[in-house]
Amino acid sequence: MTTGSSGERKTRAGVGFDRCPRGEGGERLDGGRRITDYATAREVLRGRGVRQAGFRAELLERIRGRSRMAVLFQEGEAHRKQRIATARFFAPRVVDTRHRELMTTLSEGLVARLRREGRALLDTMSLDLAVAVAAEIIGLTESDGAQMSMRLDRLLSQNYTRTGRWATALRLLKVQWWMWRFYRRDVLPAIRARRAAPREDVISHLLAEGYANRAILRECLMYGTAGMATTREFIVMAGWHLLEREDLRRRFLDADEAGRIAVLEEILRLEPVVGTLYRRAEDDVALNAAGRSMAIPSGALIEIDVRAVNADPVVAGACPHRLDPDRVGAPKVPASGISFGEGHHRCPGAAVALQESAIFLDKLLREPGLQLSTPPTVAWNPIISSYELRGAMLTVGQASPAPTRAPG
Repeated sequence: MTTGSSGERKTRAGVGFDRCPRGEGGERLDGGRRITDYATAREVLRGRGVRQAGFRAELLERIRGRSRMAVLFQEGEAHRKQRIATARFFAPRVVDTRHRELMTTLSEGLVARLRREGRALLDTMSLDLAVAVAAEIIGLTESDGAQMSMRLDRLLSQNYTRTGRWATALRLLKVQWWMWRFYRRDVLPAIRARRAAPREDVISHLLAEGYANRAILRECLMYGTAGMATTREFIVMAGWHLLEREDLRRRFLDADEAGRIAVLEEILRLEPVVGTLYRRAEDDVALNAAGRSMAIPSGALIEIDVRAVNADPVVAGACPHRLDPDRVGAPKVPASGISFGEGHHRCPGAAVALQESAIFLDKLLREPGLQLSTPPTVAWNPIISSYELRGAMLTVGQASPAPTRAPG
């Protein structure tokens, strides 16, 4: 088992967990509950009587008017039907057969550009990859990919550390501006193209379901927040660990793809991108898990601490705060814990994120002379209670080559 400081969470440096913003829109946990163990978290996420309260769900529910609520925020039968209908776009077999070539081509192109230029920001490379892959699945393919990456980056990477009326108003104006540009330059051309000739993607499905343009924009924004942004951050986090630990890097490169994904899942268990899941109790909820009872009153906010849940020794085993690729957790518990969520709101794009991360990092880490010359800085995004890693500078030069074993 790996021991020592190198196996600890990277996000303990710089900004501490206690400084990660909690709640949405100034909400407090007065009368609410904070969940830190796996059994109780699973019961909440799989149970009834609660609704989605993260990703600013409650704010969007108040302002959506008569338009449809995004799938991420739906509950009950409406959510179940949409999840079934869209599952075909994210199924592991579909991801492997339909999108592997794109992931490989994009990864090779990004690494080739790094080789030519000698340096690149890992967070920029990961954003370009995540946006291009997600765009193919969603159907945002009628505009320039690099420009769309820039627009989404500006939209999602607002500065939430500045508070006050004027700072909030300015931030809202910026968000509205970049949202409008994203709609006009990326979403609307895709809608028009698919009205004329439907394809096998999410936008075509939404049009067939009768979604209006505004509702389709909301879905694209939700996929951007919950998919593109989180995959971008995870690739940087995984690369950070792998570049600073030669033993882990060697383990990753010597494995087949299943083994590489297992390493990534252990990193994700330790370093979940989304650190907190929120639910609102719609009824009085009685929980009976982890050997104790808990009564949650109707209307209470439930905060599920993903980092604490993933480090529950009951399911993670010994030394849960260490990065151990040989970890054997409890049966029937995902290797990544609840990093992709749990229950009917579990992230549908888990297979996409893991496969594209494995393919890209395999190509990247085989590059001779690759070094992380500047580690990333850590900040926090309060919209999804996630870390943001910026400034991870990669350089390439003359050095002993990486292992040449053919990818599995």
